[in-house]
Amino acid sequence: MVIDHIVSNAKEKNICIDTLNGYTNHLHCLISLGATQTLSDVLRLIKGEASFWINKEKLTTYKFEWAVEYYAVSISDSHVQNVRNYINNQDEHHRKKTWDEEENDLLQEFGFEKFSDDE
Repeated sequence: MVIDHIVSNAKEKNICIDTLNGYTNHLHCLISLGATQTLSDVLRLIKGEASFWINKEKLTTYKFEWAVEYYAVSISDSHVQNVRNYINNQDEHHRKKTWDEEENDLLQEFGFEKFSDDE
């Protein structure tokens, strides 16, 4: 329901979402940016409208808000199908690894620092 809404809204805003899927507490999205689009602008549009809609429809018992941060990488054409498969198979993937484990693995693998919620 939420995913369908996000995809529909993105089309209206000329945002090309190739693949979108998630798990209980996060979404993965494969986006193709247009020549004049920035990642931060596209995510602001997607997240802002989606949170407004989720709250308007009362899909949660609390005020829904997205996390401020996000993780993004660019990929080559040769990796697109692998990323689609990964995104589309989130249920199976998270039977083996929690989001916290996955996040920690990404942070370690690429040498990123995790920011605390108070930063």
